[in-house]
Amino acid sequence: MERLKQALSAAGIAYKENEPLSAHCTFRIGGPADVFILPENEAQLCAAIKLAKEANIKYYLLGNGSNILFEDAGYRGAVINVSAMKSAIGILENICFPGKDPALTYDAVVVGADKMLSSLCMTALENSLTGLEFAYGIPGTVGGAVYMNAGAYGGEMKDVLVSVRYLTAEGETVEIPAEQLDLRYRHSIFEENGGCILSAKFHLARGNASDIRARMNDLMARRKDKQPLDKPSAGSTFKRPVGAFAAALIDQCGLRGYRHGGAAVSDKHCGFVVNLGGATCADVLALCDEVRAIVKEKTGYDLEKEIRVVET
Repeated sequence: MERLKQALSAAGIAYKENEPLSAHCTFRIGGPADVFILPENEAQLCAAIKLAKEANIKYYLLGNGSNILFEDAGYRGAVINVSAMKSAIGILENICFPGKDPALTYDAVVVGADKMLSSLCMTALENSLTGLEFAYGIPGTVGGAVYMNAGAYGGEMKDVLVSVRYLTAEGETVEIPAEQLDLRYRHSIFEENGGCILSAKFHLARGNASDIRARMNDLMARRKDKQPLDKPSAGSTFKRPVGAFAAALIDQCGLRGYRHGGAAVSDKHCGFVVNLGGATCADVLALCDEVRAIVKEKTGYDLEKEIRVVET
């Protein structure tokens, strides 16, 4: 680890030691990371990955931490905070996208992986571009959203994604079209290929700003009405099983408010496990196991966690 810290210092890349990961995820759970790296730009991000590999130190790429659960022991390695960067959002006007409605005019939006989805959605609104309204309110970065093909209210990232530029596991920067990313329900090729998403390009149709704003406001109002946004969580805890909804199954089994330690099934939305205060990773995992077992016994459905557990 000393070799990595010395190399980071020599390269002018900021880092912290023993940084509590609970401060960097929406669940507010997690022990310390040995090294917490704060790249300022894409060049530093790529350099940090290279230095970690050269020092034989495992690393984890962190965005907004909105769909993950860190272990109580923390992370024995380097956590690279991609969201520490400050990239720009670029718009390429009047771009032709094969297969799209020829009656509409499309612009391309190019955005760094560190940008929050909310920021991207607001930029689209400001430029009267439609297609990303579904993503407004998803509390993640662009990189994290592409990584898991995030979606809500009938939309997914794959619906508007054109291409992704990323750093391969071998250290090469490449750009590939969305069709080659194996984008499906909460999945992309990046779960297997070890790549680091650097930026993404989206195709968005020109629309009416008032209509776009109204749709965004409507979806945000629905989130606030239905979801426990007042308590720490990692969003939807379980994936949607084929032919059913996880929240309905959990509620059907009488598990609304069910708790283990400081973790509980939300009273407001049974699809969310929330941190009532002082919850540990062990609490959350035990609760998830208990919920899964009860749902399996009573309904026959085998729920699969949507949240990702980052192992020590």
